This record gives sequence, structure tokens and C-alpha cells, in this order.
Amino acid sequence: MNPNPISPTIPFDVDGKHHGFLRLPHSRNESAWGAIMIPITVIRNGEGPTALFTGANHGDEYEGPIALQALAHELEPERITGRVIIVPYMNYPAFRAGTRVSPIDTVNLNRAFPGAPDGTATHKIANYFNDTLVPMADIVLDYHSGGKTLDFLPFACAHYLDSVTQQEACVAAVQAFNAPYTLMLREIDNVGMYDTAVEGQGKVFVTTELGGGGSATARSSRIARRGALNVLIHAGILEGEIKAERSVMLDMPDEDCYHFATSEGLIEPLVDLGEKVEKGAPIAQVWPADRTGLQPLCYFAQRSGVLVARHFPGMIQTGDCLAVLATAMED
Repeated sequence: MNPNPISPTIPFDVDGKHHGFLRLPHSRNESAWGAIMIPITVIRNGEGPTALFTGANHGDEYEGPIALQALAHELEPERITGRVIIVPYMNYPAFRAGTRVSPIDTVNLNRAFPGAPDGTATHKIANYFNDTLVPMADIVLDYHSGGKTLDFLPFACAHYLDSVTQQEACVAAVQAFNAPYTLMLREIDNVGMYDTAVEGQGKVFVTTELGGGGSATARSSRIARRGALNVLIHAGILEGEIKAERSVMLDMPDEDCYHFATSEGLIEPLVDLGEKVEKGAPIAQVWPADRTGLQPLCYFAQRSGVLVARHFPGMIQTGDCLAVLATAMED
């Protein structure tokens, strides 16, 4: 198999702060010898752990890019021991288009791992991270939020893993991030995910969902920025004291947490994010979009819990995720 065509324009092993690009040759109608230029910053100061921080795995999620642009601008080498690799716009074509998936090949980067060096543009990006950047890292932080189709309570999360030791290390890093909510997340579709690839290499992994609606807020941006610094302190890369506030612990014990639409139309939410709901209680109803006088279809909670995610915006299609419930864990 051919080597990955992506090449960095900056060094990974030289002390100092280096701003540059991951250059992916990409011939297209507008530029026969063109390239996709993915911005990257590497900050290094001597020997020590390596942190890999990424945003815009999906191109319409903005808290990560905001936090990582700030980190790349503000963090100086003399403040750290080790190395920080910062990629604010991991899926750069999708980020520039403001879309979840790449406009080049319509591939979802977060379902493309481990990728392929001879695949489409998105598969090449996935493969470079999988085979080159992740192996360098000791700890990985990948920011997510709801994009244009979901809205979340602001949480950082860890996954249930086969390795108890690795899971405990991930949970400790997630707690250090210190989002207002801390979630043990059960993915319903983890095949090809960056999360799965990183955890499969034995790395400490932190991910988030920090809002949604295709934008960021002042609060969600503050959470994202503070979390990045907290993770660096936790990893022993940055000196300082973790800035912590109370975080509510949540759990997703099974697939009943997920609720999907079986009809299309206009959503009327009956529960807001953060509100508690009992099993069997109504959480939303969907009104027909093409006529009046018909009864809406009501959706009921499949379990008791807290509403942690909801569909966004106001119209929904059959098969869309309508809502997600999580259960509060005892302090």
C-alpha cells in the first residue's frame, strides 16, 4: 500500500511554537495541482507527554475550533513540559463548508477510521491521524457539539472500555476537563469512529458535547477553553492548578437512552435540556407538516432520567434522533 500523501509543513520534534499545515494534495477543477491545507500548531518544550487536541471532526461544530485557536495563540513553550499538537479544524473541507461531512466526498470523518492512504480525501485524513498523529500522543482530546441537528447539555464524556485501567485513566481525564456534566457514554454506532481508533491504541481519550444548533455560545466557549487547560494540567504538560466547579455525573446504561422519530413533521418539545423525566412521561410530540386538524404523534420516555440531548432545529425526519436521556449517578 502507498504511504499517506499528507505531509506536515512544520516539525514535530523541534522545541518552540510552530504554526503550519498538514498538506494533502488534492487535484480539482479549480486547481489542478492544488492541496487541502489543514492548519496545525505544534508547541514543544523538552521531553515529556504529548497531547493531541482536535476540533471540527464535524465541520458544523464550533466550540472546539474556538478553544483550540485560542490555545494555539496563547500557549507559549516555556509554560509546558512535553508537546501539544493542536488541530482546530480536523475535517477542514467540512469546516469551511459549515457541514457535518466533507463536501468533497460526502464522507463522515468520524466514521472513516482507520482510513486509507489511497482512499478519498476524508479517508486519507483519517489514516494520517490514525497512523501518524495518534501514535505520538499520550492523551487525546476531541471536541464535539451538536452541530446543526442536535443540542446537548454541556458535557465531557468517557466510554465503557474492556480495559478497566484504561477506562479509569479516561474517566480521570474527563473529570479533569470539568464540564458542567460528566457522562459515561454508550455509543450506538462506534464503528469507524475516531474515539474507537484512539482507544484501540490504548490512549487516554476525552471527548465532549458542548451545545449545538450550529453555533457556539459564550458559556460553551468558556467551558471549552477552560477544559483544554485543565486536561493539559492533568496530563502533567502544563503547570498550574485545575480550575474545577461542581460537575453532575451522568450515565447511559443501555440503548433505551436513545429515542428516535418514527414520523416526520414539526417538533413540539415537552421537556427542556437538563429537566428530569419519569419513564412513560411524554417528552415531545410531532405535528404533521402538511395539513391541519390531525392529532400529533406523542413520544414517551423509555426510561427515567435527565434530558441530555434533543433534536435541533424544529423539523424532524423519520429515523432522526429525537432525544437522549441519561441517569444521574450518586455523588
